[in-house]
Amino acid sequence: MMPAYAIGNITVLDHELWAEYRSKVTATVEPWKGELVFRGKKARVLGGECLHTDTVVIRFPSLEALDNWFNSSAYQALIPLRKKAANIDLISYQSER
Repeated sequence: MMPAYAIGNITVLDHELWAEYRSKVTATVEPWKGELVFRGKKARVLGGECLHTDTVVIRFPSLEALDNWFNSSAYQALIPLRKKAANIDLISYQSER
């Protein structure tokens, strides 16, 4: 089974709402054995374009676990808050090795 990653490229719109969202999202990831790999702010663009300021990477044991997390009622309930707090491009990736 190959790990899968949820990668979010983020531009925060409301810092208070974003803090609230972040405080709640971890609990939705844990039942699916997801773990935060990286959370940080853009330092510089080395090539191409990067329109967002922040990035988050969450690793799951499989693409199925990632999909189950994303589609879970616990995470789906947070999406309205997420949309008010930030503009996010959230993409799933499957590891090739």
